[in-house]
Amino acid sequence: MTTADFPAWTSSFHSNLRRVCATTAPALHQFEALFSRWVAHHLLAQQDDGAHSRSRCWNLRLVFWSFLWQIAQAGASCREAIRQAQSLCQRSGQRVPPDETSPYCQARGQLPLDPLEDIHRALIRETAVGLARQDLWCGHHVQVIDGTTLTMPDSAANQKAYPQQSVQKPGCGYPIMRLVALFSLATGMIAAWATGNWFASEIGLLQSLWEHLPAGEVLLGDRGFGGWPMLAQCSRRSLHAVFRLNSARKVDFRKGRRLGKNDRLVTWPRPKVRSAYLDAEQWAQLPRELTLRLVRCRVDFPGFRTREVVLVTTLLEPEKYPLAALGKLYRRRWEMELTLRNLKTTLQMDQLSCKTPANIERELRMHLLVHNLVRRLMVEAARQRHVSLSRISFAGALAAARRYAEALLQSPSKRKRNDLYEQLIRVLAEDQVPDRPGRREPRAMKRRPKPYPLLTKHRKAFKEIRHQSSYRADRATKKRSKNPRA
Repeated sequence: MTTADFPAWTSSFHSNLRRVCATTAPALHQFEALFSRWVAHHLLAQQDDGAHSRSRCWNLRLVFWSFLWQIAQAGASCREAIRQAQSLCQRSGQRVPPDETSPYCQARGQLPLDPLEDIHRALIRETAVGLARQDLWCGHHVQVIDGTTLTMPDSAANQKAYPQQSVQKPGCGYPIMRLVALFSLATGMIAAWATGNWFASEIGLLQSLWEHLPAGEVLLGDRGFGGWPMLAQCSRRSLHAVFRLNSARKVDFRKGRRLGKNDRLVTWPRPKVRSAYLDAEQWAQLPRELTLRLVRCRVDFPGFRTREVVLVTTLLEPEKYPLAALGKLYRRRWEMELTLRNLKTTLQMDQLSCKTPANIERELRMHLLVHNLVRRLMVEAARQRHVSLSRISFAGALAAARRYAEALLQSPSKRKRNDLYEQLIRVLAEDQVPDRPGRREPRAMKRRPKPYPLLTKHRKAFKEIRHQSSYRADRATKKRSKNPRA
């Protein structure tokens, strides 16, 4: 659009017109029909410049929702995502994308990161506004810190950015990403995260997440974070810390001031050796000593690996934060372990599929966004139906979201769509997992893997993979040959 009389208004008016059209346009994708209430339409409008500034079949809006749908299918290929988009575009009378996977993959690889970040931040803020006091712990919002590792395709670019373990032979391992995330204990949503390679430490990655921890919140973590430097940093930033005591520090409950049974007030001086993840200036800003509280909690639930844990915390008031409350808080940390399982197992994030580090970052963001959107749906069901959020199944919510999203897109009227959404909320609230306090969740596999030999060489050198029976025969022959009676 060009106007000779108002040349200064041309670009601004055209940009605003595109945003209005994107905001008032009907739902194009089934996931858009379900999740658009938490994803601002203008964030997916046609860009003013860059890769998605031109009108194409794979525009920003279609690429975003197709990519989101592909991640939610847990293992769906790009070809399947294209077929899904083609059928929806054909139904709505839009331009049908081509059959080739290359245009979709190129458009997916050009997704701008700023809108994805804006969508994530808006979703976290909107969910936090509706938190009630009963959702908090002793009046505090609790953030849980935890880490994990992910693998990705063995491409040269991925190996350079995320090298594999040094003990593995070249061509036999996969690039490894280390992920550290902050989870909201009240909602189960991932508030922030940091990534690095295999050789990066979890505490070092945490240093980039301090801005996402406002003063007055509680940071909850396992024994990997229970050292003096982490406690000192939390104290300096007016954060409350609850960690399991680091195994490197020996504890003696005969020392310090007694606050109660299994409850002591102790003073720890600053270590003489500076931590590797802090520079000299940051180390000098930490206090010379810390006054901390040590509590010994017993885990009475049957099946837990540890019957007794020692916690170190900066919450020094035993009347306001009793020992029993601290013990229950640390047991709730296991809920975030299950959240990681939802990401890595249910959404299959443990093995990413993109072949470049830039696309790996986009794929990771979309995994976390799918998780947060499903968790937001679970939070809505818990609030409206007054049920416990921990009793709502993530896998069940994801499956219901897939099916009801299709019905929402096909509904002819707004009233029908509202009725379907209310029915979805009711289904999520009523389909509760059994209440199993202290249920044992061993880190073990029941299904046995195939007895194939390990690929310990590059596949070019590994010419022949014989059947298992041949290996058994070879081992039996070798054993018989070593027998002196043979």
